[in-house]
Amino acid sequence: MAQKVHAFEKFSEKVVAATGSPWAFILALLTIIVWGVTGPIFKYSDTWQLVINTGTTIITFLMVFIIQKSQNKDSKSIQLKLNELIAATKTASNRLIDVESLSEEELNTLRQFYTKLALETKKHLDLKHSHSIEEAIDNIEDKVEAFKKS
Repeated sequence: MAQKVHAFEKFSEKVVAATGSPWAFILALLTIIVWGVTGPIFKYSDTWQLVINTGTTIITFLMVFIIQKSQNKDSKSIQLKLNELIAATKTASNRLIDVESLSEEELNTLRQFYTKLALETKKHLDLKHSHSIEEAIDNIEDKVEAFKKS
């Protein structure tokens, strides 16, 4: 079973890469042009219309699952990266690790808290002011020291 899942994952990665390419768009555009040009030949029949409708419906139906698989993987990757950043930052709240598993109501409560925090921050800071290189270097040095201690 794991081998089948791995095969589907590899397949979906290749399909997403291929369908997101300029060549896929050109192929789709050419298909529509050819279909449109053949309209007069087939006298714009119901069968002529059914061919494009059926083809696009099947492709769309299959692509929904491929795209969802790709988005699920990307979402998990991003969440793991964010969790790592939260875990590695001394002053960040570890309560936000795995925040995506909270209920909608809990997320709204957190959002209200951070909205208030952002408003308070705006009152005290110039948003056009950036951190200095020195501050960034100090931050890196603090992280290296913390890593050496662990």
